[in-house]
Amino acid sequence: MCLADFDSYCVTAERALNDYRNRRDWNRKSLINVARSGRFSSDVSIRHYANEIWHIDPVGGESLV
Repeated sequence: MCLADFDSYCVTAERALNDYRNRRDWNRKSLINVARSGRFSSDVSIRHYANEIWHIDPVGGESLV
């Protein structure tokens, strides 16, 4: 199964390397990526699991919202 996508992987890896060589574009893409990931951060995920799945309170009784 790994070999089925190997060509696509190679193309994507080469594109990433080319992007990395252009520092200005790489930095711009990195900043946009970080800015867009805020809503899906691990803290939000853990709070969601604690509230909705595990039904637990944080240590010290801090609010999860």
